[in-house]
Amino acid sequence: MHSNLDLLAGAVFTVVQWLVTLRVMRWARRRFSPAGVKVARTALVIFNVALVSCYALSFSRLISQFHLSPHLGLYAGAIGLGYLIAATAILTLSLAVDAVKALVLRPGTDPGRRKLLDMAGLALVSSPLAAMGYGFVHRLDFRVREIDVPLPGLPDGLDGLRLLQLSDIHLSAFLSESQFARVVDAANELRAHVALVTGDLISSRGDPLEGCLRQIARLRSDAGIFGCLGNHEHYAGVEQDTVAAGARVGVVFLRGRNLGLRFGGGILNLAGVDYQSVYEREHYLAGAERLIVPGSCNVLLSHNPDVLPVAARQGYNLVLAGHTHGGQVNIEILDRTINPARFITPFVYGLYREGKTAGYVTRGIGTIGIPARIGAPPEISLLRLRKA
Repeated sequence: MHSNLDLLAGAVFTVVQWLVTLRVMRWARRRFSPAGVKVARTALVIFNVALVSCYALSFSRLISQFHLSPHLGLYAGAIGLGYLIAATAILTLSLAVDAVKALVLRPGTDPGRRKLLDMAGLALVSSPLAAMGYGFVHRLDFRVREIDVPLPGLPDGLDGLRLLQLSDIHLSAFLSESQFARVVDAANELRAHVALVTGDLISSRGDPLEGCLRQIARLRSDAGIFGCLGNHEHYAGVEQDTVAAGARVGVVFLRGRNLGLRFGGGILNLAGVDYQSVYEREHYLAGAERLIVPGSCNVLLSHNPDVLPVAARQGYNLVLAGHTHGGQVNIEILDRTINPARFITPFVYGLYREGKTAGYVTRGIGTIGIPARIGAPPEISLLRLRKA
């Protein structure tokens, strides 16, 4: 009851705040110069964008916390975050366009030139919405990426071994089981020796975990299907459920344990850990060194890629991770890639090296936050082990 009152109060406050904003703007137009009005308007828009976005995100968290409706929570979170990103981008571009027009346009400027600049400015300001629409459609543009991973000291029997990696599936309101089935069908054409899943099967409690595992179990590989758990299994409180349901359909999740797979004369030692929180960096991979088998190729499955330097010091040959979605939204400016993941980790996407240890971070399949991918299409990864 108290939570419902909080939601009602928040909604009323948001509406009242927008009405107050309109009154303030009318007052500002009477008291200030055009430049002053523009400053007031910008400040009020920033404040209201932040307010509405925070309210939507809080609403999403509340729904998830009380397990009311996972889909409604996702929708609310996506609307809040999408609104924040789009509104911020539009506001920034509007200010940039106004600045350019102030520099270029002078009294007596040719009307045709003024109209052309206005049209260009409108197109630029509208681009964030167009980008969001593009990203929403292309979030289902599943692609296969095949990559060779040279490893020093790789046993002869493992040279050319094909490892299939799927990650960050996030089967939820924005990725259906039938859509994920297309991913599995494409993956089965790659003739993998081992199939691996590196966490985040779902987004929140109530999402179709059984359906996700049902599709994962369809993966074809010579040695079986193995995986580790991600942060969203932890957030949803379904870690034990995931392991139990996986065991029923033949998907083995490694939680602080390892197993050896023999190929020819070589042994692939698979080890897996639960999600390693970035807030506990000092405890990364505690005890994971005990899972290493000398003389074999030691592969660590970890949802969080930040563990790569620690895994290298412990002696792992290869780390497979996800978590970042490859940034999910990538924007290139002056040959520099900008995406949200770069603010939290240097290991965003692709193949990395720490001494003799290799690490691969996949872009994964699904989305979180906003149901869009821009410059980071979903990825089915096939890694071929090669002698260095």
